Formats: sequence, structure tokens, C-alpha cells
Amino acid sequence: MSALESEIGELWDRKQNGEVDTGSAGEDELATLEAFLEALEDGEVRAAEKSGGEWEANEWVKRGILLNFGLRENAAYEYGGVDHYDVLPLRETADLGERGTRNTPDGTTIRRGAYLGSDCIMMSPSFVNVGAHVGDGTLVDSCDTVGSCAQIGENVKLGANTLIGGVLEPVESAPVVVEDGVSLGAGCRVTSGFVVGENSVVGENTLLTPRIPVYDLVEEEVVYGELPADRRAFTRFVESSVSDHDLFEGGAYKPAVVATDLETETLEATEREDALRE
Repeated sequence: MSALESEIGELWDRKQNGEVDTGSAGEDELATLEAFLEALEDGEVRAAEKSGGEWEANEWVKRGILLNFGLRENAAYEYGGVDHYDVLPLRETADLGERGTRNTPDGTTIRRGAYLGSDCIMMSPSFVNVGAHVGDGTLVDSCDTVGSCAQIGENVKLGANTLIGGVLEPVESAPVVVEDGVSLGAGCRVTSGFVVGENSVVGENTLLTPRIPVYDLVEEEVVYGELPADRRAFTRFVESSVSDHDLFEGGAYKPAVVATDLETETLEATEREDALRE
């Protein structure tokens, strides 16, 4: 990918210097953008990767995504009986069947530049945005959104009505990460570059964001921006620094996340249903 990275870097510099802009991109520039989107869809490049135990953004990949918005003009597209007017068309899905992945009808939307691994299931309606990476064996349930550049691991369960936020800018910021084996209950929200550690189980309607503390009862510490691996997590409300006020009686409370050890019963309740993939 070194050649593609170099081409994206050169094109980015030209865009920043005003040498090329929307509508002025020629065949060579558009060919580079197309090759870049294909590399994303094939899983050859990713918006973020784990290095030394930490997730780091691949800045050049995020720049490549931004270039696809900055150098293309809006156009009318039609795919799967759906008309839309956008910078990017929807992703072709003919290759999904070759690796056992399926998306149910009437409302599953996969944007160009998104990767879906083998043995995945997308339920209607659901949406996977540009730059997102969805690992093998993962279930994207009804009314789920996987935001731009979000990194979803293998054998993950995203419960119905779950939002995985996107992080595209600034390019150096790592996107939301949900590691292998995680189960998110219905209605969860994961935003602003939060990292959900592998094999964790998160209760319904839990908000995971760097601004909300995680009370890790296993290590007896408070952490921000991540849920450690192998945890069972759920929302609780703790006392706020705001005390009594003339506008309301009693104390004020703010949301927090409590993380405990995983229990056998919890793991059994979230086991993958292989019958869905036979």
C-alpha cells in the first residue's frame, strides 16, 4: 500500500495548496480515489489499527476519505432500486455472498469505502458509513448505525437501535473501536473515539463516551475513554457536584458506567447463534 499512500499524500498536498479542487480533478486523480475506496472495501487499508496495545488513527487513510468528499461533485445515483444524490454511490454488494455475508432487504445501506468481513449479518434498517470496518462474524442489528471510520471487531453483536459514532476529523483522532467478541445491548451509544475492550458485555441503553467515567470494580479505578476487556458494564447514576438549587429539590445526579467481572450466565446469554449463519 506504500504506492497508494504516497499518491494520497501527494493529492492531499495539492488539495491543500489549491492546485486541485472539486470539479477540477481529472482521470488520474479520480483513479487514485477509486483505488483507495476499493482498498478500504477489500480490507487492505484501515482508518485505525492497534499498535503496542493502543489504537492509533491512520492519518493518510482518513485524508483519503476526506479527499473523496473534497474532489468529487454531487451526482445522482441509483443502486438496488434506491435513488440518491450524494458525493459517493452506495457500495456494490455482489461480493458479500462469496464470503457468506448477507444484508436483509428494504433498508440495509452500505456506503462506498466500507468493509464487511465474512459471515456478517446486516439487518434492516441499518447503515454502515464510509471508512468503517466490520469484522468477520459480526451482527449489525435493526436500526443500527456504524459511523465513519468506526472499527468493529470479529464476532461482535450490535443490539438493535445501537449507534456507533463516527470520527473523521481531525485526522489524527482515533475513531470509535469495538473490539472482538463484544456484545452491546439494544440502544447503546458509543461515541467520540471510545474503545470497548474485547469480550465485554454492555447492558441496554448504556452511553459510552470519554466524558462519562467508567468505575472499574475489577481494578478498583476510574477510567475514561475505554471499557477494559472482559467486563460486564451497565449505567448507574452517581451524585453530581451540583447540589441543591432553587429550581429543584434534592441532589442532582449524572450518568456513570459500572464495570464488573463477567459472569458465566452473562456469557451464555450472549453466545453467537450459529443457526443464523447455516
